[in-house]
Amino acid sequence: MSNPATETLSVVVEREIASPPEKIWRALTQPHLIEEWLMKNDFKPVVDHRFSLRMDPQPNWNGVVDCQVLVVEPNKTLSYTWGALGLGSVVTWTLTPTSTGTHLRMEQSGFRPDQPQSYAGAKFGWQKFLANLEQVLARID
Repeated sequence: MSNPATETLSVVVEREIASPPEKIWRALTQPHLIEEWLMKNDFKPVVDHRFSLRMDPQPNWNGVVDCQVLVVEPNKTLSYTWGALGLGSVVTWTLTPTSTGTHLRMEQSGFRPDQPQSYAGAKFGWQKFLANLEQVLARID
């Protein structure tokens, strides 16, 4: 039987996007585009690269997410750690070509049961971030 204390939760957001994977990949990996839909950053699509995502400081939080790139498969998979507020999680983007564009899946895994606020915040936040991402994709060539 599994141990509830070690079970973790995931936030999954999926979108059908009428853009090719190559275009979405650019928005996921080019720092100036990431800044438009997510946060300021010093991202590089290089395995083991450490980077930070920065937003305005919030109550009880300095606004910095510490990350490290885990997987880079161009136009297919991007994965990085996401550490903030005591949360050690992993964000994985999966791009699957479809007849009309791309099926985009974002999973943030690693929420502990004693982190309901982080989990709820991520569920809310990623909906907003993906809506922003879709706006950026509509604007770029």
